[in-house]
Amino acid sequence: MSTLGVVIQVALLVVVAPYLAGVMRQVRARLEGRAGAGIGQPWRDLRKQFRKEPISPEGSSWVFAAAPAVLVATTAVIAAVAPFVATVSPLNGVADLFAVVALLLLGTVALALAGLDTGTAFGGMGASREMTVAALAEPTILLAGFALSAGVGSTNLSAIVERGQQTPGAGLSPATLLAAVALGVVVIAEAGRLPVDNPSTHLELTMIHEAMVLEYSGRDLALVEFASALRLTVLLGLWVNLFVPWGVATTVSPAALLLGAVVFVLKVAAVGTVLAAGEVFMAKLRLFRVPELLAGSFLFGVLAVSSSFFLA
Repeated sequence: MSTLGVVIQVALLVVVAPYLAGVMRQVRARLEGRAGAGIGQPWRDLRKQFRKEPISPEGSSWVFAAAPAVLVATTAVIAAVAPFVATVSPLNGVADLFAVVALLLLGTVALALAGLDTGTAFGGMGASREMTVAALAEPTILLAGFALSAGVGSTNLSAIVERGQQTPGAGLSPATLLAAVALGVVVIAEAGRLPVDNPSTHLELTMIHEAMVLEYSGRDLALVEFASALRLTVLLGLWVNLFVPWGVATTVSPAALLLGAVVFVLKVAAVGTVLAAGEVFMAKLRLFRVPELLAGSFLFGVLAVSSSFFLA
């Protein structure tokens, strides 16, 4: 039965991810006075792209061809092991903070290498910027995780979520609040959202993620776009379940799994809506200001760790 929970969780994230991207686009469109294409437009775009033949740039190697599959695979593994719908899973043993951070970084490195492999100026520029952001963001994830794990004695994500359900008052502690701010900034950076990156622009001075995927087409582009939507859902899901863990199933009964799935969709949709609404009133930071923002989140992470050990 616990295996069924993993299957339900992965299927749910795969289906919900493009719809979440569609909801965020629709929210931005309505607030900007446009009608919008509807929340199902990302799925329609993926269906169209999957029917097209991919074309690789001349001179590119297997690195360019393999990057979309690596990006999808690493994100799908996180979707399977992390406690999004339920904390009871046969994969709990590998649902570790270090494993999740390593998988996120592996997908980032694969896409950055693909951008370099094309030999284009845009690809190299985007790869350089992406690795700069990753080098500053990944340590903050670890610090925020350490702050949450101090009271649990484990870096296992399921154990952290279960502890959050058992002691609701801990969510208002200084360490938890500082970790929430630090991880929130990192989630925005890792997902390529404003003010760090703008997913709806192709201006050369502002591109990070889009610069690395300009050469992709057809099925390869569909995989990259799907992986980006799934990565956004995974990051928002991790943040909301770590700091608002209510509703996550702790048993494998059908009723608990159904409730966990419904609550997860509602929480992620709510956070995505707030994020999209905030982007309408937010300008993108200059590239040289992004390290300052991420350094600030790192400082919040350090303060969170210090507070957690002091209170412990």
